[in-house]
Amino acid sequence: QVQLVESGGGSVQAGASLRLSCVASGRTFSGYGMGWFRQGAGKEREFVAVISWSGGRIYYADFAKGRFTISRDDAKNTVFLQMNSLKPEDTAVYYCAAADGLYVASVKYDYWGQGTQVTVSS
Repeated sequence: QVQLVESGGGSVQAGASLRLSCVASGRTFSGYGMGWFRQGAGKEREFVAVISWSGGRIYYADFAKGRFTISRDDAKNTVFLQMNSLKPEDTAVYYCAAADGLYVASVKYDYWGQGTQVTVSS
């Protein structure tokens, strides 16, 4: 069993930055892909970024490239999503998730956090 807990969301103005954190517990994560997804009101859940737990491989959604950075701290079992130059369209609940590989499809992820709300005002 894996438990994931996100934090770091909030309400900010356009152009601001936020750093989301996801703390994982319950087992080791070697070989896992740790992903970030988001879901805006009335929209489907969409892929943001994914990183391998110990290999450092990274993939980003097109909208995230150049603005968002995914990283990890292995010693603290924590994955981060640094979000810069936030836009109103980034408003969503952000979720971290764990899979047995590097995937962009949400259905491939076995474990999910509770989500953290990000609201960006113009």
